[in-house]
Amino acid sequence: MMRIAFVTPMLPIPHDLTRGRFIHETAKSLSKLCTVRVFFQQSRYPKLPGVGPRSFLEGHVGSDYSIDGLDVEAFTYPVFPVISRAINGHVSSMVLTPRVADFKPDVVLAYWIYPDGFAALRAARKLGVPCVVGALGSDIHVRSGVNDRMTRQTIAEVDGLLTVSEAMRRTAISEFGARPDRVHTIVNGFNTGVFYPRDQVSIRTKLGISLDEKMIVYVGRFVEAKGLRELIQAFQQLAQKDDKLSLALIGDGVMKSKLHDLIDAAGLRGRVRIPGGQPPDQVAEWMCAANVLTLPSWSEGYPNVVVEGLACGRPVVATDVGGTREILNERNGILIEPRKSDVLQRALDQALRTDWDLSAIAESMRRTWDDVAVETLRICKQVAAR
Repeated sequence: MMRIAFVTPMLPIPHDLTRGRFIHETAKSLSKLCTVRVFFQQSRYPKLPGVGPRSFLEGHVGSDYSIDGLDVEAFTYPVFPVISRAINGHVSSMVLTPRVADFKPDVVLAYWIYPDGFAALRAARKLGVPCVVGALGSDIHVRSGVNDRMTRQTIAEVDGLLTVSEAMRRTAISEFGARPDRVHTIVNGFNTGVFYPRDQVSIRTKLGISLDEKMIVYVGRFVEAKGLRELIQAFQQLAQKDDKLSLALIGDGVMKSKLHDLIDAAGLRGRVRIPGGQPPDQVAEWMCAANVLTLPSWSEGYPNVVVEGLACGRPVVATDVGGTREILNERNGILIEPRKSDVLQRALDQALRTDWDLSAIAESMRRTWDDVAVETLRICKQVAAR
């Protein structure tokens, strides 16, 4: 069996259960087909006031970390905001390489281009094995300065580049100079045993939601680039016209306290639920309890929350960014321009008023994580053979 060293900075952890769920699912399904060890590398910031990550919740798991279905080796490497950006890939590679060497892989497969894909590439070169790197979204779409330069260098040198949408593949080729024959689109799947239509009455009763509520649900990280400020503004206008309307924000993140401030300033306390980060089963329940799911992001790769929402039989209002257009159409949702609360408001209102065929929405979603694993392994074998 092929041995794959699977390198990632993202997996679900106790203080951030929604982080890296799609990475976990991919690795778990791939482990059914070959021998996989996941190298979970985490950036470690110095313990100084005001020093920490800006886009995700800080916190680490130790070497005793485990997650179902995976052989995981968790570790950290030191970083310092901005100052160490140019060398983060080199530093993480120094920590990663001996660990990967002990595993003796046939291929190194990494997700997130820089610094993690760069570190994986350096480790692979030292060990004389090929390297495949998967791009997820912001690691291509939101790059500047040193990050942009190092991302381009990584893309130029890898043996294979995976993208989660055709839109991202085109960007990698046209804007980052990736070789077309080395870029492969493998779109995400979903867990069919978790995300499926459920009886809304019983789910709402369980969650304590009134049956006559019209509920909009957001699932994801609490960061500004997810369009949460625009969502609160749009919901404020809608809520003034309909006292049966409610909003649920499922997740956690660095913007949590700011979100509470925005909700209070808009006079929406009591109309917005924030139950925190949830495991997949409970995320699915909130989706099934919703009338409409929304994802007003500024940038995306192939948003899995949209796929999961559709699989639960819920229409989706989402911004036309990244590969979202490859998922949504007039039969299952509404695509809108990002960063415009008035446009979001009108689209949510339209979605709430539309008589959707909910069964057809759910039945149109079929792709599983096992499908993703089969395609990923095929690319790894092709690269190894070449």
